[in-house]
Order: sequence, then structure tokens, then C-alpha cells
Amino acid sequence: MTLIAEHIEPDTRERILVVAERLFRQIGYQKTTVADIAKELHMSPANVYRFFDSKKAIHESVARSLMGEVEIEAQRIANAPGPAAPRLRELLTTVHRMNRERYVGDSKLHEMVEIAMEESWEVCVAHIQRVTESIGAVIGQGMASGEFEKKDVLLAALCTCTAMVRFFHPQMIAQSMNKPGPSIDQMIDFVLAGLAPHVDTAKS
Repeated sequence: MTLIAEHIEPDTRERILVVAERLFRQIGYQKTTVADIAKELHMSPANVYRFFDSKKAIHESVARSLMGEVEIEAQRIANAPGPAAPRLRELLTTVHRMNRERYVGDSKLHEMVEIAMEESWEVCVAHIQRVTESIGAVIGQGMASGEFEKKDVLLAALCTCTAMVRFFHPQMIAQSMNKPGPSIDQMIDFVLAGLAPHVDTAKS
């Protein structure tokens, strides 16, 4: 019986999260209740609360899952072989594309992200840290190979994330879509130029 329960519980948690995400997309986080989620699963709200102590806990888990998909892809690119500069371009472009597709084109998910930033900021902070680590890994590889100037890797990664905030932050992506400014390729060109080795003209 114990072994059966160990298999059922993770499966039930996953089913709750799948249904919750679908309802958040369909009717919005604010309008979705734990009772709605339980009804879709043909179980009682009390049973849902066995796995998640609040609606906020469900929301945090859904947000972690969505953000985790971006983190996995960023890490995959960071671990791939090849020169650092094109991989960094791919990584930055991918984070932007995935965030735009997930949150900007979907008003209900955009609402969920806004609430996560207000109520569950620690989830967002952890996500930003993981993406920054992947960016730092590529920058570190570039510094080791001589593609990038040898400087503080963490500082370079933080500066890169700050430079890309308009293209990473869901709210800023939405707000700046039709406003003047550099394209993502132009911004990445700027970042790569800043990372590239600098010739000391005084010595030449």
C-alpha cells in the first residue's frame, strides 16, 4: 500500500498543476478557485488541500514549472559545444522568445506573472538567478577561450541581464513592443561588443 501511495501522490500533484495551469490560461488566476480545480479533477477541495496548502502554493508551483522550462533551455544552450558568442546570442534570444510566447501573447498568463511578482517574488528571484548562472557559464567559457575580455564573470553576467531586461521581463516586453528602441539583435550586438577583448590603443 505504501508503494502505491508513493506513486499516486506525485501523479495527483501533477494532475492538479496541469488542470490549474489550464484554468489559469482559460479564465485567469484571480477568477480560478480551488473548488474549480477540484471540480475538474472530480475530487473535493479538501483533497486538493492535501497536496497544496493554498491557492498561492498551486500558483507558485505552476509559475516554477513555466519558468523552469526556460531555465532548462538556457542551461542546454550553456552546456552545448561551440564558440561562446553565438551560443550567448542564442541563449539571450531564446529567453526573450519563450517569455514573449508564454506571457505576452497570453493575457491570462501575463496576469499570473504579475501576481507572482507581487506575491511570490522569491520564485521570480530564483528564476532570474538560474538564468543568470547559465549566461555566466557561457561568458566564463568565452573568457577562457579568449573570445571575451577576461573580467569578473558574475559582474559580466549581471550586466548582461540588466542590459537585456527590456527583452526578458514580461511586463517590459509587453510595454515596449510598439515603442522606439533597439531590436533584440541590436541589443545583443551591443552586449557582445562590450564583452569582446579590447585593444589597448595606447600600447599599439
